[in-house]
Amino acid sequence: VTALEQKLLAAARAGVLPQVLVPVHFSGQSCEMRPIADLARQHGVAVMEDASHAIGGDYQGRPIGDGAFSDLTIFSFHPVKIITTGEGGMIVTNRTDLYERLLRLRTHGITRDPRQMAGESQGPWYYEQVELGYNYRLTDLQAALGAAQMDRLPGFIQRRRQLARQYETLLDGLPLTLPWQHPDADSSWHLYVIRLQLGKLGKTHLRVFEELRAAGIGVNLHYIPVHTQPYYRQLGFSPGQFPEAERYYAEAISLPMYARLTDADQQRVAAVLRTILP
Repeated sequence: VTALEQKLLAAARAGVLPQVLVPVHFSGQSCEMRPIADLARQHGVAVMEDASHAIGGDYQGRPIGDGAFSDLTIFSFHPVKIITTGEGGMIVTNRTDLYERLLRLRTHGITRDPRQMAGESQGPWYYEQVELGYNYRLTDLQAALGAAQMDRLPGFIQRRRQLARQYETLLDGLPLTLPWQHPDADSSWHLYVIRLQLGKLGKTHLRVFEELRAAGIGVNLHYIPVHTQPYYRQLGFSPGQFPEAERYYAEAISLPMYARLTDADQQRVAAVLRTILP
């Protein structure tokens, strides 16, 4: 937050304040939203929470997405997320102006609300396209799938939190940095990411990853730092500009984490790690 404050002050002095801040709730844990929201209000900047990983999570006793600290919150329903509609997502807001704008934008910029029309309605069939929008509607079938899973969300989150606590016990004493939890937040545990303490290992990051995969453990790596991707390098970004992101990438491995993960399978993950790590 201190670094963000310095960035905003510098941007204000230069007259280049952003229109919106986008805190990203990585792996299920909320960012420090109260101080972020306070800073944004001081500078007249909107806040949009990227809660793609964090549905079902809490911050300061409030559910992520309740609008207390942001103008908009975005959730993802991609197939690997905590709940899914096959694809797509959801935006929630407490601001009427944003809600009405989003309704238009998702349907080609069209409205049937007489209050938003440029002219008089010509009949019950009438609508107007008042701006250029998109075709971003979730299908009814996808929405029904997501709505049914919402009823199961508390159970999904309860199990994920149980699995996270069990990982902490099972992996104790290994040369790993386990996920840290902010005392003001209660993660929904979309991901469980360990970081290898490479200085204590006689193996490379790649070797550990490959040995886990060879043992049938479905590990992954979330994510490759975006500034190292070809598109962003063409825009002038380069390796070395964000050393903490690169250090994270050099150490991170995502372990299996899903509500149907059994205790026996989780114990096997830990046992394989204990075999692989010296």
